[in-house]
Parts: sequence; structure tokens; C-alpha cells
Amino acid sequence: MITLELSDRAGRHVVLREVDDENWRAVADVAPLDDQRPYVPALAARYLLLSSREGVWHSMAVCADDTVVGHLMWGRDDDGSYWLGGMLIDGPEQGKGVGRAAVRTLMAWLAEREGCRELRLSYHPDNAVAASLYDSLGFQPTSDSSGDEVVAGLPVFDGRPTALNSPSP
Repeated sequence: MITLELSDRAGRHVVLREVDDENWRAVADVAPLDDQRPYVPALAARYLLLSSREGVWHSMAVCADDTVVGHLMWGRDDDGSYWLGGMLIDGPEQGKGVGRAAVRTLMAWLAEREGCRELRLSYHPDNAVAASLYDSLGFQPTSDSSGDEVVAGLPVFDGRPTALNSPSP
């Protein structure tokens, strides 16, 4: 379990758990809101398959208290950067701060990994909600792209993302 002891706006404790025999079905069934389908798959099951078949990504269950409410995955690039990817929060759980807490938790955990110099992620340029969230967490667009997506990065110093070095949480 990975935690920063963060809670969503309903007071539920948000943690990341390995996808395992107990929770994989709940993770696979996570579905976005209909208007997000241009940016993410219809179900998190696609991300689980990427993680299990390609060997690059590592899927995590996003849990609020003991309930699976989303999916988030991570991977490491040869250049020492760690990538956040495949975030999908179940439609009815959105707007409650779960996604923000999950991303902040994964950011802090990845930044502590050996050799981590930068965190990266990508999002579709038309996905204003994702762009706003990632910008508010300190990610800045780079000159790189991944397919039709913007790549954003956040430097890591002394095992902490620069956005988490400020005194406020």
C-alpha cells in the first residue's frame, strides 16, 4: 500500500494498492464519464492489459477507504524519468478530490525511487480538466509529445518533486 495520508473531500483516506487477485475485477470495471471517452478508454481493463502484457507499466488500484474507485499506472523510462499514466477515476467518484490525492501520492512515491530525476505524464491537449490538474501540481508542458498528447514534466530534487517542496501541502 502506498499512502501520503491524504483524504478526499468526503474524508475518505485515499491510498494506492497493487492490483491483485482480490481487487482486479473492481479495477477493471472502473469507467469514466461519457464525455471523457475521447481521452481515456471506456474501462480501466485496457490499462490492466497494457500492464500485464507489455511489461512497461505497473497498474495500481486507487482506493478511497477500502473501495476501489480508480486506476493509475506508472513506468520508468531509460532516461531516468518516471511516468504517471492511465489515470481513470470512476465516473460517480469524480469531483471529490480522489484523483488529486492519488496523483500526489504516486508523485511522492515515485520521486523517492532510485535515480528518479523527473516525473512525466501525457494528456490530450483538449482535455482541459487533466491539464488544469497537472498544472496545479507543478507539471509543465515540454517540447516533447506522445502521439497526439502533450508531454508534461516535473523535476525531482533530493527525492521530492519540486511542487511538493513548498511548505504548504
